[in-house]
Amino acid sequence: MQECRDHSRLHHRCVDANAAEMKPQPEVKTAPVIAVVDDDPAVCNSLKFSLELEGFVVRIFHSPSELLAADQCRKCGCLIIDQRMPEMSGMELIAHLRERKVATPAILIVSHLNAALGARAASANVPIVEKPLLNNALVEKIREVYRGASFAPPP
Repeated sequence: MQECRDHSRLHHRCVDANAAEMKPQPEVKTAPVIAVVDDDPAVCNSLKFSLELEGFVVRIFHSPSELLAADQCRKCGCLIIDQRMPEMSGMELIAHLRERKVATPAILIVSHLNAALGARAASANVPIVEKPLLNNALVEKIREVYRGASFAPPP
């Protein structure tokens, strides 16, 4: 019986010591989710692979309607949207999102930039990255979008 009481006292001392050592941990900031919207599976896979190597979390949507139906744009930190898709253009998708009060920053990917598209994107405050996506142009643009945000992108 004495052995049980001694063991119980020892157990309580260990629990008390562990509780005293426990300190609040700093909040870990995770990388925000980036949504990629492109009808080309090869482009989607390539972007997913390269952005994940940079430390981002990536969700793929193969069409504008898939993104709109998922209604998870508000949970994303950034949208990467191809301008040329069969269902609707990237700028049309962004307009639909803004009508729904989705203010998630978007980056438009274009193959052939013209003055009209450039002006439309600029007036909507949508940065453009041209294909082919050379060097770190897209990653740099994503990091630009996150500057001053409450979360930090991966270094």
